[in-house]
Amino acid sequence: MKKSWIVMIVLVAALAVPGIARAHEGHEHKALGTVSAINGNHVTLKTTDGKSLVVMLDDKTTVVRGTTKLDAKSLKVGERISVGYMEEKSMLMAHEIKLAATTPAKH
Repeated sequence: MKKSWIVMIVLVAALAVPGIARAHEGHEHKALGTVSAINGNHVTLKTTDGKSLVVMLDDKTTVVRGTTKLDAKSLKVGERISVGYMEEKSMLMAHEIKLAATTPAKH
């Protein structure tokens, strides 16, 4: 009986550690998806796994397409993006947003 409790505790701990590691501040995370809404300095991203993620933009947020730096106003609903963000004071702060490369128009 004692052995089964030890196995159960180890199993629960092993399952809990990855969630705890992702939840704390100080580590950059990345998300891929499509811009579904823009409200002032909040950008809502529909991730590739179908979840919604709201990130905050500030003066330090960089927006790029390839090697070209852009203004945050370049973001448009429907745009495919990659976001590097960190949790800061219970908010997700975008540090870098990479816009998908544009494809030439077909004639």
